[in-house]
Amino acid sequence: MAPRTVTPHPNTCADALDRALSLLDTHAQAPGLAELARAVGLSPSHLQRRFRQRFGVSPAEYVRARRFAVLKAELREGTPVTEAVYAAGFGSGSRVYEQTDRLLGMTPERYRRGGAGIDIRHTTVATPLGELLVAATARGICAVMLGDDAPTLAERLREEFPQARHQRVDAGRDEWLDAVIARVGHDMGWADAAPDTLPPLDVAATAFQWRVWQALTRLPPGRTVSYGELAQVIGEPRRAARAVARACASNRLALIVPCHRVIREDGSLGGYRWGLERKQRVLDHEHAGT
Repeated sequence: MAPRTVTPHPNTCADALDRALSLLDTHAQAPGLAELARAVGLSPSHLQRRFRQRFGVSPAEYVRARRFAVLKAELREGTPVTEAVYAAGFGSGSRVYEQTDRLLGMTPERYRRGGAGIDIRHTTVATPLGELLVAATARGICAVMLGDDAPTLAERLREEFPQARHQRVDAGRDEWLDAVIARVGHDMGWADAAPDTLPPLDVAATAFQWRVWQALTRLPPGRTVSYGELAQVIGEPRRAARAVARACASNRLALIVPCHRVIREDGSLGGYRWGLERKQRVLDHEHAGT
């Protein structure tokens, strides 16, 4: 079959980026960078740079994330791995396995079985916001949760990863877990020191979710945005505020990804996975420090 071509379409830069995103969304066999650049009237290097600035990922990363979202949905439905790989648009199974560490955190077959065989260690610590749980796999931090007590948080973690092997470790005994606790404590005012960098993350997400989360991490403490405003920030004004709200609700990294800074259009708190009272307390703390 002859390679598909895309007709060039001159636009302003913002329109060109919107068209590039649309082409990647609507074509089963997404165009490469050079072809995509010709189609929207930008140079490949300019498109690569501006696409990442606006959407938080490169065109190639966006395509991979979309394919993995389809792959995950197929695997959760019980589709055999080989069929799921091709249904998601991957040309071969080997390409999938090369990238699963970053985008799934586990092999496709293990993901389909609910994370069976994965080791997850966690610790809990009491904070002014309640109990804080931090969990990690061998690849990175997979959950940061807030709650009323340690046993309930541990049960929630097991519900998130029902087939994994779970191990509790004491605070102060795990470098990655302790680094997250120190960062949260410093940001919230009950710890003096914080690490310069955080451990890697092991959180599977769609490209849209990552863009929402990355935009949230760029918001300064004390600033809030509405769901609709956040859609504007990530360059998705046509997306319903509800889609942004779903991305916030799917965030398992409390305070690290500050979804508490998103409120409703009318100024009310909206939702919060860890409880509205905690959301208000976090916002009050941030506003007091600005």
